[in-house]
Amino acid sequence: MSVCDTCGNDYEQTFTLSFGNDSWTFDSFECAIHKAAPTCEHCGCRILGHGVHDGQALFCCSHCAREAGHTEATDDKGGIR
Repeated sequence: MSVCDTCGNDYEQTFTLSFGNDSWTFDSFECAIHKAAPTCEHCGCRILGHGVHDGQALFCCSHCAREAGHTEATDDKGGIR
């Protein structure tokens, strides 16, 4: 059995997530999200999808990017904002 790196639960069906040089053990996707998912720079929520990038800045959606001053951000690559 392995111990979850987020909650400390000792569980027989853990999984390992690796990103770059980091590796963590989790007992659920919920714990993996809390530990590994990036955070929106505007609202602070965890980003579970692709997000919106502007250089090094990462946002959960174009609304948050625009609120943070990235006025050209859009979720729709070819359409109207």
